[in-house]
Amino acid sequence: MANLDAHSDGWLTSAIGRLRDVGYAVVEGVLEGERLKRGEQGLYDVQHAIHEEVGPYRLTQAGELGVLRIMARFDPWFLTLLETPEMLAVVDATVSDTAILHLQNGFILPPASDPEDGGATFQQTFHRDFPRYLDGYVASVNALLTFVDFSADNGGTLVVPGSHQRPDAPDTDYMPEAAVAVECPAGSMVLFDSTLWHAAGVNRSGEDRLAVNHQFTRSWIKQQIDYVRALGDELVLAQPPRTQQLLGWYTRVVTSLDEYYRPAEERLYRAGQG
Repeated sequence: MANLDAHSDGWLTSAIGRLRDVGYAVVEGVLEGERLKRGEQGLYDVQHAIHEEVGPYRLTQAGELGVLRIMARFDPWFLTLLETPEMLAVVDATVSDTAILHLQNGFILPPASDPEDGGATFQQTFHRDFPRYLDGYVASVNALLTFVDFSADNGGTLVVPGSHQRPDAPDTDYMPEAAVAVECPAGSMVLFDSTLWHAAGVNRSGEDRLAVNHQFTRSWIKQQIDYVRALGDELVLAQPPRTQQLLGWYTRVVTSLDEYYRPAEERLYRAGQG
């Protein structure tokens, strides 16, 4: 299946159709030039900051490989990715214009120490990011932005076409055989229905594979990270209104009677949020 081009007419309609029919789509030409360079450097800076704060031992114990969480706490630039027009267009067309950010995670997938190793971390086993079947109702969608070229050699995401929106898991022997490695240039957007079975590939290239994954859900679904609390009011309020919404500023949970009995324009959970 050929990749789509964000500069071509009709790419959005084609992407939505592919999400519906096969569970994923790849759109090239979403990020370019300085944004790619800035993102690449930012990923390494954030990784260093997380290692300093959390420590390598706790990260290893978590069984993760190069996952960077709450990146904007260390580098607010990553919030600008939430303004990417192509990504917002897909979110609006799938999980609605009141969707919120379930997570934004950076990925620095290092070369495998043993190229013959099949990978043992959670992200390298087939899984769904939204492990619930809602009878075809689309409640969550992923948009992964690539900051280097993706290939089968460097561990490009493995997707199992057609495995989304089903109540049962595909056969465990079937998934590795049916899986397709996503291949695309830096600056692409890899979209998939969050119920699609997928896995990170094994990086046999000798160089890191860099990306930032976003998962967007319906506004009534609890976020993996409470970004408002994690980032703080000052940083959230410094963002454009749409980014504030995505971070969960309009869907906060009331904690007191004073917060509950506020005028409509001051309420933590605003009307019309889905």
